[in-house]
Amino acid sequence: MGQHRWIWLLVTAVAFTLLQLGAGAAVMSVDLGSEWMKVGVVSQGVPMEIALNKESKRKTPTAIAFRDGDRVVGEDAYNIGVRFPTNNFAYLIDLLGKTIDNPMVELYRKRFPYYDIVEDPERRTVVFRNGDELYTIEELIAQILQVAKGYAEDSTGQTVTQCVLVVPGFFGQAERHALVAAAKLANLNVLQLINDYTAVALNYGIFRRKEFNETAHYFVFYDMGAYKTTASVVSYQLVKDKATREVLPVVQVIGVGYDRTLGGLEMQVRLRDFLGKEFDKMGKTKNSVFKNPRAMAKLFKEAGRLKNVLSANTEHYAQIEGLLDEQDFRLPVTREQFEKLCEDLFPRVTGPIDRALAASGLSIELMNQVVLFGGNTRVPKVQEVLKAHIKQELGKNLNADEAACMGAVYRAADLATGFKVKKFVVKDAVLFPIQVVFAREGDNANVRLVRRTLFGAMNAYPQKKVITFNKHTDDFDFSVDYADLESVLSKEEISNLGSLNLTKVSLKEVGKKLNASLASDNVVSKGIKAHFSLDDSGLFSLANVELVLENTVKEEDEGPLQKIGNTISKLFSGNSDDDKATVSEEPTKEESSSDQAEEPKTEEPPSNGTTAENSTVPEGTASTPNKTEPIKTVTVRKQIPADIELAFVKPLDGADFESSLAKIRALNEADSSKKRRETALNALESFVIDAQVKLDEDEYASCATPEEAESIRKSCAEISDWLYEDGSDADAETYEKKLDEVRSVANQVYARHWEHKERPEALKALKQMITGAEGFLDKARNFTKESNTEKDVFTQVEIETLERVIKETIEWQKTEVVEQDKLARNKAVRLTVKDLTDKMALLDREVKYLVNKLKLWRPKVKPTPPPKVEKDKEKDESDKEEPVLEETPQQTEETPSDEPQEPQAAETEDDVIKPSATEESSEEKHTEL
Repeated sequence: MGQHRWIWLLVTAVAFTLLQLGAGAAVMSVDLGSEWMKVGVVSQGVPMEIALNKESKRKTPTAIAFRDGDRVVGEDAYNIGVRFPTNNFAYLIDLLGKTIDNPMVELYRKRFPYYDIVEDPERRTVVFRNGDELYTIEELIAQILQVAKGYAEDSTGQTVTQCVLVVPGFFGQAERHALVAAAKLANLNVLQLINDYTAVALNYGIFRRKEFNETAHYFVFYDMGAYKTTASVVSYQLVKDKATREVLPVVQVIGVGYDRTLGGLEMQVRLRDFLGKEFDKMGKTKNSVFKNPRAMAKLFKEAGRLKNVLSANTEHYAQIEGLLDEQDFRLPVTREQFEKLCEDLFPRVTGPIDRALAASGLSIELMNQVVLFGGNTRVPKVQEVLKAHIKQELGKNLNADEAACMGAVYRAADLATGFKVKKFVVKDAVLFPIQVVFAREGDNANVRLVRRTLFGAMNAYPQKKVITFNKHTDDFDFSVDYADLESVLSKEEISNLGSLNLTKVSLKEVGKKLNASLASDNVVSKGIKAHFSLDDSGLFSLANVELVLENTVKEEDEGPLQKIGNTISKLFSGNSDDDKATVSEEPTKEESSSDQAEEPKTEEPPSNGTTAENSTVPEGTASTPNKTEPIKTVTVRKQIPADIELAFVKPLDGADFESSLAKIRALNEADSSKKRRETALNALESFVIDAQVKLDEDEYASCATPEEAESIRKSCAEISDWLYEDGSDADAETYEKKLDEVRSVANQVYARHWEHKERPEALKALKQMITGAEGFLDKARNFTKESNTEKDVFTQVEIETLERVIKETIEWQKTEVVEQDKLARNKAVRLTVKDLTDKMALLDREVKYLVNKLKLWRPKVKPTPPPKVEKDKEKDESDKEEPVLEETPQQTEETPSDEPQEPQAAETEDDVIKPSATEESSEEKHTEL
């Protein structure tokens, strides 16, 4: 019993320590869209909110620009992109995890032909060339995430290191690993990568949890963003948790459809090209607008503005000043023209909904509502097509821009330590099935490939699977790939996905460990088990591979100490049967067939038997134990070394990661140095101009000696000339040194001016305090034993002390004021504000001492004489009617009107000492008596 209590205390202490360490920390979410970025934050005591950027806006362009050694992100980068488009990088998210030959990269080049894109020689990923510098996609996105981190920290006033990132649901393993690497470069720990539609569904559900019950409610969430369009079918339902027996709301994704290239960007590009062709038709210049990157960037910006305006208006003018060769451009565009440009796109609008419904196996009639989110669902034609297709009203009760970000920040608070939120279970769905492929030799020595699905399409995750290889007795390989994509995706989309192979696994020492273990007759091999997981970020991994053996041994009685040891081992062991049963899956129908012994299967570990990892098989154990002797089966697990080789785009790690990290740190240091230099330069220029202006005013000039004034003017003139000549390129340290030099002289003058300006108010406050103290002293004289024996509150020494302090203060004030008035304003100050405040503090301390003593004073109660006992009955009854306590004038009279009051001038909110609760109760008791 003592052993278990010690273990419980240890676990509790560790958990409490971890909770204390995490308490108070802020977390954030980032909806890193193709065009816009939104940052959500949550901190202790502060509800979920959107962090504002430096322009006090709720969303920031997902763009980064480099120009003349400067690095800017957001609105500034967007503005630079109009003038210098090759220096501004945007719409980067869909290039994550893509090789240079991916069709998405080719589409990006077509849309933005002015970028210089090269291939990474090792990883074959996209690299942007900017002058002599090269930037990978991970590096650019990491710097954008750093800015998002800064917005979150400015909003919460705390350091932020944990986040939840919103990603498109069709991101594969390569894209997800690349985004995690980018977040790591930005010094962020990713709690989860959450799919955009899942985040929106969570946000929708947390504010409507009372509307759900045990019956499933189905919704379709339709999103058209800048780059893509997705539709998801989700269900809401109350489910009882088996462990806690608590009824919890569950949101589960059961169907997803998407169109990777259908979005607002495609519409904007088409409108840009239309405007460019119209400008060329005008013949204002011989040069074509399509050959000028700056003109194309201006057209792209105007096309985006025009697209938004045409969503609310049927006609608007496109107008650009100095589009090309100083020629202005102005053209009326109607909504009908815009819709005609995109007429082949609108039939694709309903495709994602149809594919999502097909994946869920449900019809549109079962849906409670089709809810819109995403900025481009505001296009009227899109809503018109959707409404005609689903034949019901569209739900527009979500914030189209912020729904995903707010759902993700709720999830971040749920995952982070130090926050307590109402539980809302989230179950996402596998979009691309994952299978294991391995070679197996048949009866005729023919080798054939065997495929077994690990995570099927629309399977819920996170989850773990175990596959057993029963027939392999030597080292072998197997691979993990995407499976059955042809049945759900088009050929174009499969090529967009990139590599269909995920990993290749080579197992080592299989034969060696198997032969050594089977040397004993009572040991039986149960196969090689490979443990796979798909975490809540959608990241696939091979957890471990182990050889499982069963050994039958004679059961021996266990002593009390051995039982305690076994209990502790099971408590802390990661390989206990109970733990494995919770993460393993039941065999599927296909895997439970008759040939399951020859092919790998997903299985549930046995629920009984003792688990021992890497234990040795006892020698000399009979293979057929005596029937009268109790026997037990011991499961032995031996780790099998595995070499894992990634088959998709190599993640940014190792030397490449360190190189990128060093590059970003150098850029951060350059930005920090630049900011320091700009701050120092502004401070120096402001101080010099301010000093020159103030010396021309009599108010300040009178506080300076002729020598000081001449020295300040001379220093300011020299610094001004230096700033506009040799000092324009100086560093921050030089500016700070110059500022300290000119301040050392000017601050003496400023200090005198401040003293002369503030002294009258300080003298006025001192006079008020003296008046209040004198009034208090007059009243206090009536509360001494000599003047009133019933109210001996103060001693004569205390009265005389206060009287002496008041007298000394008055005399000091008169003397110092006269002496100060004799001095010129540019002389050293004799009567300072500090001297006056010190005198006020001394006087205030003496008065407060007496005030507090008066508050604590209680009058003495005279003893009550005992009642007289008379034999006469009538006299006895009359005595009963008289009060037991005889009232005296001293006991019943109230505080006289001349009681000393605390001087108002001496009071401050912090200095007044209020009576405690016990003192107040004493006063009430005295009043009752």
